[in-house]
Amino acid sequence: MSKPTLKQVIQSVFAAAIGVQSKANRERDFEQGSLSSYLVVGAIATILFILSLVAIVAFIL
Repeated sequence: MSKPTLKQVIQSVFAAAIGVQSKANRERDFEQGSLSSYLVVGAIATILFILSLVAIVAFIL
């Protein structure tokens, strides 16, 4: 098996964030994925989430 693609890493991070990661994908991530790629994508997703919340609050106020 090959390493997960960037699209698969992004999908796995978002699925894990909302708690709907499948067992097969989770096993693939732990067996073939590199920790650094998941950390980078997770950090970027977290920053984008926080910035979107700040933008929404600024827009409302």
